[in-house]
Amino acid sequence: MVEIAEIAVSAAELKLGTGPVEGAGVTLSHAGPRARYSLRARDAKVLAKATGLKLPGKIGDQKDGVICLGPDEWYAILAEGTALARGEGLPVSVVDISSRALGLVLEGPGALAVLSSGCPLDLAKMGVGRATRTVFETVEIIVWREAEDRWHVEVWRSFATWLWNAFLAAMPGAHR
Repeated sequence: MVEIAEIAVSAAELKLGTGPVEGAGVTLSHAGPRARYSLRARDAKVLAKATGLKLPGKIGDQKDGVICLGPDEWYAILAEGTALARGEGLPVSVVDISSRALGLVLEGPGALAVLSSGCPLDLAKMGVGRATRTVFETVEIIVWREAEDRWHVEVWRSFATWLWNAFLAAMPGAHR
């Protein structure tokens, strides 16, 4: 695990890298601008009809950028500017959280090792296309395994610079 003390710096020193950064068989980059939504409903069919999205039915599954995080919770990562209907009058919650979070991408043969350096889950067992909410050290993240050696990591903006630096600390020889 990466030691928190190794990456603790003053707020003035924290600057999210412009990326991409390469090192230790990994490329770290920004996922780019996206629309993000928190979706909740007891009845997935009502939510799907309200939003027009195809919702995965099993926790951990992902379909077209929509991740099932719980029995009544989904997280949507959509093309920038995508606007979803709010489901007015329906028993659903559709909240635009685009300003709350951002995505980082770890790609390459060393990506799993970097991500595993601060994550308690055995990510090697996570299949391609699967996603889950977990933590990196103490920071909540959503991890989506897009390909065998490509991981999309969602994090709240307020923790993004810290997470970027934590990933860099786990990438010996990282350079831009």
